[in-house]
Amino acid sequence: MISLQDPVAPIAGKPAPTGLGAAPKRHERRATCGSGLAREGAWPGNTIPGTLLLFLISATALAAEPELRVQASLQPANSAMVGSLVQLHLDVLTDTWFTNAPTLPDLKLPGALVMPPDGHAEHLNQTLDGQSFNGIRYSYLITPNVAQDFDIPALTVRVTPGQASVELSAQSQALHFTAAQPPGFAPGEAVLVAQGLRWTQNVINSATPLKVGDSLTRQLTLQADGALAMSLPTPSLGDVSGLSRYPKSPQVRTLDDGRGHFTGGQRIDSVTYRIDTEGHHSLPAIELKWWDASRQQTRTAQVPAVSFDAAGNSTYRPVFSITEDLKKLGQPHRLHLSGFTLGLLAVLLGGALLAWLARPFVHRAYLDAMARRQARHSAWLACADYAWRQIPAQLDGQPPQLSALYLWTRRNRTGLKLTGFGPRLQAFLRACYGREPTKDQALHQLKESLTTLHSQAEHNKESVAPALRPLNPVHEKDFP
Repeated sequence: MISLQDPVAPIAGKPAPTGLGAAPKRHERRATCGSGLAREGAWPGNTIPGTLLLFLISATALAAEPELRVQASLQPANSAMVGSLVQLHLDVLTDTWFTNAPTLPDLKLPGALVMPPDGHAEHLNQTLDGQSFNGIRYSYLITPNVAQDFDIPALTVRVTPGQASVELSAQSQALHFTAAQPPGFAPGEAVLVAQGLRWTQNVINSATPLKVGDSLTRQLTLQADGALAMSLPTPSLGDVSGLSRYPKSPQVRTLDDGRGHFTGGQRIDSVTYRIDTEGHHSLPAIELKWWDASRQQTRTAQVPAVSFDAAGNSTYRPVFSITEDLKKLGQPHRLHLSGFTLGLLAVLLGGALLAWLARPFVHRAYLDAMARRQARHSAWLACADYAWRQIPAQLDGQPPQLSALYLWTRRNRTGLKLTGFGPRLQAFLRACYGREPTKDQALHQLKESLTTLHSQAEHNKESVAPALRPLNPVHEKDFP
């Protein structure tokens, strides 16, 4: 007889052994390990889908982009004093690792001195939202110079963490703080805020004892804990009577603890004084007012005065002697100018200035004069006298010409008819254009009668109508 089995039994599992009956066989003992579902999954037909599912889950986890976060904080958090140090901590965090240094933004705050991170950073390990992050902390050092509110905008950081396919960027939150004027300092007065201050003085003499021409150097070293080197004030090293002052460029540097952590700033000011006169000299004491942040009070630091005596030195000559230079140039004495000479030079300079300012007017007047001269010359060329002066030269030409004579008669308002100018001219015309030309004798007689011809034209300026009408009737008014 064939017995029917429940098809759900392989899925639901088999009952636990009760310990009764015969011991299971070898293949049955191997099948009793685990639940029935696990035993069914051990079949070769169900192993491949499970492996593919695990591979897809692992690939999805590996393909996920890393996360980048940026956090910002202030120390102190909300308020500060003018001249004090405010640290802006910028934490760059990721859930993988960093393959290169992050690109940090520039920070500029009007009314404050900002020192960007110098490359030293602090490593961090944090847990955010139940997820582990590791990162780097950078610090911006800010020193307010005026009492006001300061707003720090959101800062964008760019970096390519490990397992990232592209460069990632993240922004920090915007921050705000207020800077107040320390007590005892007037608005606009330079303020130095420090946790501690050391101010020392060193005097170096070029010779012992000092004489005229020797020099001494006064060196002041200022070290301030918790203050930027660029914010340290400049001491007053003024002029002293009888001494020539030669200041040097200050030496400013940042102090640290040897491991890259900021501790303060240092400034060294040096000035060299050359002794010009003998006698007693004194360099005044110098005071510096500052705010002690550790004790919350105003304090004053001072370096003492320096006094010394200088003996005369008959062999001393200035290093750069103007008198000696003038002698070498052939000028034994300096040039002295009297008041009259200075006044004359002033008048000459004033005249030159006026002439320079009057150049446009002079140039315009010159152009007007040239235009008038050209107009007069053009009028002369177009007058009857000019044409009259050309007649003798044309009569002497080979062959002789009468164009100037015709031009003169036209300009003289006598028309173009030449028969009214006397018998000599008529005889000349018959000699030139008659049947028997005797031009030479008639030309000679005409030259002799030119004066009479000119006088006759002056006394008789009657308008003679032209023999022919003009070719262009429009310009008929131009003819007499």
